[in-house]
Amino acid sequence: MESFFPVGLAFTSGALLVLLKIIAIDIILSGDNAVVIAMATRNLPKEQQNKAIFWGTGGAVILRIIFAIIIVQLLKIPYVEIVGGLLLLWIAFKVLVGGEEDVHVKSQSGVMKAIGTIILADAIMSLDNVVALAGAANNHVGLIAAGVAISIPVMIFGSKMIVKAMNRYSWIAYIGSGILAWTAGEMLMKDEKLLQLLNISHGPITYIIAALITVFILVAGYTANRAIAAKREMQHQHVH
Repeated sequence: MESFFPVGLAFTSGALLVLLKIIAIDIILSGDNAVVIAMATRNLPKEQQNKAIFWGTGGAVILRIIFAIIIVQLLKIPYVEIVGGLLLLWIAFKVLVGGEEDVHVKSQSGVMKAIGTIILADAIMSLDNVVALAGAANNHVGLIAAGVAISIPVMIFGSKMIVKAMNRYSWIAYIGSGILAWTAGEMLMKDEKLLQLLNISHGPITYIIAALITVFILVAGYTANRAIAAKREMQHQHVH
């Protein structure tokens, strides 16, 4: 294929097909990332939500492009998926239990926390994403950057719709956290070293373990939220 982008903006039909493929992959694989954005920003005031989404998404996209450049080397590092999976489990729990107590955090630190959460979670969750992008683009960074940039609005609009739904129905937060926990479980079950350690192979058992991990995070989050609500109720009664 001819050198396509950005040299002289020579854009062949082959390059256009590759770009469309990248956009499709990024949109399909970014559903979870829209959930992360929604979960991280749901307790912020509207104007701060927009700020956190803008900077968080921008930072996530820049990191994703950098990852696409170094991903082949990154995935050669032993246990990288175990570390990513465990980090994502922690995020799944934290965004679920963040609760209303975080509303009282100073607005600036609240926004910075949300931006940090979006960037960190997106970086972890995008490992598979950028592997697919790098493969589709034949490691052509210009095309990866263009494809990711075009699919940014989908992530932003998707997250805004999810935030609105969460504000109406609190149980949707558990679905969001469940998606993150399931993704983390899948990442853990993809690590060959961990499978060898557990003496299991790829198959139904790995999905069962991922499901059990997801249930554990949701139960832990629900229990923590109940404890926070009970504590808040006691404080309220004590005040009155």
